[in-house]
Amino acid sequence: MTEPQVSDYPGVEAALRERRVEWQLDPTIDRVRDLVDLLGSPQHAYPVIHVAGTNGKTSTARMIETLLRERGLRTGLITSPELRSVRERIAIDGEPIGEEAFVEAYQEIAPYIDMIDDKHGVRLSFFEVVTAMAFSAFADAPVDVAVVEVGMGGTWDATNVVDAAVAVLTPISVDHTRYLGDTIEEIAAEKAGIIKEGSIVVMAQQPLAAAEVLLRKAAEAPAMVAREGIEFGVVECDLAVGGQVLTLKGLNGGYDEIFLPLFGEHQASNAACALAAVEAFAGGAATAGEANLDAVTRGAAPVPYEGGEGGEGRLDPRLVRTGLAKAASPGRLEVVRTGPTVLLDASHNPAGMEATVRTLTEAFGFTRLTSVVAVAEDKDVAGMLEHLEPVVEELVVTRNSSPRSMPPEELGELAEGIFGVERVHVISRLDDAIDQAIALAEETGEYRGAGVLITGSVVTAGDARVMLRVDDR
Repeated sequence: MTEPQVSDYPGVEAALRERRVEWQLDPTIDRVRDLVDLLGSPQHAYPVIHVAGTNGKTSTARMIETLLRERGLRTGLITSPELRSVRERIAIDGEPIGEEAFVEAYQEIAPYIDMIDDKHGVRLSFFEVVTAMAFSAFADAPVDVAVVEVGMGGTWDATNVVDAAVAVLTPISVDHTRYLGDTIEEIAAEKAGIIKEGSIVVMAQQPLAAAEVLLRKAAEAPAMVAREGIEFGVVECDLAVGGQVLTLKGLNGGYDEIFLPLFGEHQASNAACALAAVEAFAGGAATAGEANLDAVTRGAAPVPYEGGEGGEGRLDPRLVRTGLAKAASPGRLEVVRTGPTVLLDASHNPAGMEATVRTLTEAFGFTRLTSVVAVAEDKDVAGMLEHLEPVVEELVVTRNSSPRSMPPEELGELAEGIFGVERVHVISRLDDAIDQAIALAEETGEYRGAGVLITGSVVTAGDARVMLRVDDR
């Protein structure tokens, strides 16, 4: 099939959507590696901070990018999936690239797409093409540094053609078992694929089984390791209006009085990981591997990261404060309306939902919480609902715009076994489900104590953002 010749944004988006979607995987990086080779390896034109994990990847990547930009660097950012527009996946200087730039990025690589499709006999996927577009756009900008979020896994993810100076591993749990494996160890091994020789690994607190796999991979690479709770971490976390105030231990010193306009201990942890990643980068991560290669032999224990020489990894505390004060993570316990309070949350697995519920309990004083849930049918839906049940008064189940969305009737039957028939409402359309949930929350007349949580998927959060006419911030 010849790649369509398109000259406008709707045409480019249509051409991309015709390709294999992200959940129809053929796990390999051979296709995208061949594509970027034809493009002149644009992913090597700038240093990269690579972010993998099960939960918290997008929030952490966004905070890293914000801190880098606060330091005066021109940044590229790859995140996925999008909430509203595919252009969100490719950001330069904190803003999604414009429609014209998106079209130009596609047109630049379009002549090579057919060649790769024909060579491999399997068409490049939507995600592979967009990833190559991002690498090319960053090189053309040019950016000083790119923050690249893994799509799924790590070893064979399309983004793993980079050689990252800093590899960030956010918390790992069981998800995407069809492709990553059924155990924490198998999943951690896939995600550990982003660890490269001479890099610095910034590792969030992990289940013991995952930590052992990650540390073994770091020793084999070899790579230096900075571990949350040891080399860096959250020292203190206090609730504040609109977020929380943190004291963080960085790789090169302490940082206090940091306001983070995001809720939950998990976001405080994400902020600590972001800070450590930027410190590692500022401390000369691109060349730090030389000392590590001398100090570590393959199979030995990884060397803990000890900071840049002469304190060069130390960040200006004022820039850390102003940077993290600007942190945003749309669709992650995002308050989009008050009276009653309506929150959007992209949790899509049990570990993420557990963190959401913990934050709801600690940071919000709801006397009555109604939840709208729409989920992908290949997820551990029962595990997610079991975490929600203790804090939700009534549950409205529906579907989102994804073809993977579980049918409302099936979701309702599953939910009734956990919540009881009388607490579950099955609504076929998401917009009607949101209206129903708000009406249920308003029944008490206690607007300040009533809340609505719309959750279950990034797609659900994105659809709801459009329906509720949430302005991008």
